[in-house]
Amino acid sequence: MPDMHNHHIPQFHIRLPHGYLNDPNGPIELDGVTHVYFQSRSLADLEVPVEWGHATSTDLVHWTLHRPAMSPTPGGLDSGGCWSGNTVLDGDRVRAYYSGKVNGKRYESVLTALSDEQGGNFDAPAQVVDDPEPDEGITMFRDPFVWKDDNGWEMAVGAAGPDETASIRHYRSEDGARWRRTGNLASLKRTVFDGNDTGAGWECPQILRVDGRMVAVVSSWSHGDGPADVLAFPLDAVPRPRRVDHGTSFYAASVMQHGAHGALLFGWIREGRSQEWWRTAGVAGAISLPRTAWLDADGALGTAPHPALARLRAGEGRSTSEATIGAQAELFIPSASGVTRIRFGDDEWCDVILDVTAGTVTVDYTHASRDERAHADTTVATNAFDDSASSGVRVFLDGSILEVFTPSGRSLTSRVYPLAAPPWHVDAPESAMLWDLIPSVTSAAGRAPQGLERRALDTTVV
Repeated sequence: MPDMHNHHIPQFHIRLPHGYLNDPNGPIELDGVTHVYFQSRSLADLEVPVEWGHATSTDLVHWTLHRPAMSPTPGGLDSGGCWSGNTVLDGDRVRAYYSGKVNGKRYESVLTALSDEQGGNFDAPAQVVDDPEPDEGITMFRDPFVWKDDNGWEMAVGAAGPDETASIRHYRSEDGARWRRTGNLASLKRTVFDGNDTGAGWECPQILRVDGRMVAVVSSWSHGDGPADVLAFPLDAVPRPRRVDHGTSFYAASVMQHGAHGALLFGWIREGRSQEWWRTAGVAGAISLPRTAWLDADGALGTAPHPALARLRAGEGRSTSEATIGAQAELFIPSASGVTRIRFGDDEWCDVILDVTAGTVTVDYTHASRDERAHADTTVATNAFDDSASSGVRVFLDGSILEVFTPSGRSLTSRVYPLAAPPWHVDAPESAMLWDLIPSVTSAAGRAPQGLERRALDTTVV
């Protein structure tokens, strides 16, 4: 039976009309167009082999969905799925590096494939890095990230090793085709640092140039517990991994090192409801809003929504005093202690709580849905404020997605699934501001994805 809560469907985040979306892959800019790839399944079914979905934008705000750019080759090096990686410019062509899964094989192999169609389609893959030797004790090996510096091409691959030691394996190449291993960029035996499990392995390693330093962004993972959190640390010091997002739904970050919009970071926004519910709905997963990034004085990575997102606003801002909103809105809450409540119904609400004295921003969505299949939690970001007198907390609401950004660069990403449909209400300080936001994701056929309706555009995008 179809899920009829259409107000849960995001309208300005990248997402599929139907199916399962997870890790963003290889954001790249080509001739003024930003391409974002992502893990994609045509059905909301984890048994379906993974493809590379594809979306493009000229302004980071309005996105066009295209047909998948890469699909598994039957009997080939990626027959079990085209898993995570990134893309680079190789001359005037886009080259993808990714993990090719073959069912029953111990490791996912590092593959490369070229596109002669402006990144819209990739040719047959070739393996470019040897799998680890069995005596190395590597228990997980995947997700290449490639970039170019003055010395040629470099590659990072995530791994888990003996004694639950997570590592970023390092490779170099002169031509992007023949690679040699040069050791590890970083490694750390599993521990708890700053209250966070650093993981038995690091998935989706990304290397970001921030303030003149090279920063590793990794997704902590373990065999028993699976995915945990996105962590970041500078590579020029002993790893001190800190969380990039303090919510419950952000994972598998992917970065674009440079472009006309500057360095960018995206993430996978996971579901916050039971598998039974999202399978019934027929759709799961979204890509976060594009974020800028910087390092604070303590070496922690801060992020903020890209300034281009102001173009989502449908008009002038208005006061939030007793305000009514739809399912797409932005809130600006000045940095003063207090509670802002988004009231979905009489018995469904979500609170954003600012405590300037304690330096915390809390998102409490324990009462956001009457449906017991929705996850309920309270998340907290510490050291959430800076010294700017004009600073404040920004809240982006897009259906079931809630992205909260603090002045100091902390973020909290969550999912909320109220049964009550809009209009919703906001109770906030009178000095807070509100903007209605516009839908901004369409198919290549020119119409907005319509969730479960599965119109012809879902299968004929080009």
